[in-house]
Amino acid sequence: MNGMNGNPNYEYMNKKFSLSDYKGFYKLVGGIILIVILLSIVLNMFFFQVDEREQAVVKQFNEYVKIVVSERTDNLIKTIEENPQLKGIKISDRKGLHFKIPFIQTVEKFTNMLLTYDTDSREVVTKDKKKLVLDNFAVWKINNPALFYSSLGNERAAHTRLDDIIYSKLNEEIGKVESHIVISDKDFVENMLKKIKEGSNQQVLDYGMEVVDIRIKRTDFPEDNYNNIYNRMNTERQRAAKTYRSEGQEEAQKIRSEADKEATIIEAKAYEEAEKVKGEGDAEALRIYAEAYNKDPEFYAFWRSLQAYRKTLKNDTKIIIDSDSEFAKYLFDVK
Repeated sequence: MNGMNGNPNYEYMNKKFSLSDYKGFYKLVGGIILIVILLSIVLNMFFFQVDEREQAVVKQFNEYVKIVVSERTDNLIKTIEENPQLKGIKISDRKGLHFKIPFIQTVEKFTNMLLTYDTDSREVVTKDKKKLVLDNFAVWKINNPALFYSSLGNERAAHTRLDDIIYSKLNEEIGKVESHIVISDKDFVENMLKKIKEGSNQQVLDYGMEVVDIRIKRTDFPEDNYNNIYNRMNTERQRAAKTYRSEGQEEAQKIRSEADKEATIIEAKAYEEAEKVKGEGDAEALRIYAEAYNKDPEFYAFWRSLQAYRKTLKNDTKIIIDSDSEFAKYLFDVK
C-alpha cells in the first residue's frame, strides 16, 4: 500500500479522473439541451404539425384565415363561399408542417375520423298511443372544421345538438305509425332511419358536420308496461285455452252424437232383421203346424193340448173345470 501511495503515476491517474474535471462537459450538455428546448419553443411558435388523422383551423384574432383538411371537396368550397364569416379563408389539403405567425395566429385541431354519439334510452309515442323505449346511436364526422369551430366549438356541444335533432325526428316519424310496425318491420325502420339521416344532414350542414349513419340498438316497452303486457298475454292465453276447450267439447259432443246415431241405426237394423227372421220363423212354424194338422188333426189337437197343460198345470196347481170341457178332454179321457 505504501508503494502505491508513493507511486507518482498513481497520483496522476487519480487527479486525471476526478469529477471536478467534468464540469465543462456538463455545461456543454446543459447548453445543448437548453438550445434544443429553445429551438422547440421557437418552432412551436412559428410552425404547427397536422397528421393524417387531424384537421386544423388557423385563426387570426377574430378571423379564420386557414383550414387544413384531408380533401378539398366541391361541397366544402361551396359552403365556405356562401358563409360571409369564412370569406377569403385558405384551404389546404396538405398534411404535415405548416407556418403560422406567432402571438397573432392560433391553431385549433380536430379529428377527421368518424365519431360515435351514443344516446341514452328514451321514450317515443307511436300512432296507436303506445310508448316505446329506443336506444339509438349516430356516426358522424366533421367535414368543415372552420364552421364547426365557429358554431359549436367542441364535440360535447355537437353531441347535444345531434341529440336534439335526431330525437325530434325519431319522435316525429315514429308518431306516424303503429307500435308493431316499429318493432317488427325491419324494412320500414331502415327506410325511416335513412330519411332521418337525410333530414338531420340538412340541419347540421351549417355546423360543419355530416351524419354518416343512424342505428337503433334496441326497441322495448317501458318497464311499467311489463305487468300490463303480462296480464294481457295471460288473459289472451286463458281466452285461447277456453276457446280450445269449448271447441274440444263441441267436437266430442259431435262425435258422441254421431256414435249414438250410428248405434241407433245399427240397433234398428238389427231389430228389423231379427223381427224379419222371427216373422219368417213364425210363418215357417205355422206352415209346419198347418201341414201337421192337415196330416193328422187328432194328433195335432192332442199335441196342442199337451202344450197347454205344460204351461198351465204347475206343481200344486188346482183348477176347477167342467169335465165336458174341450180342455179337459185328454185329462179325463173324455170321448
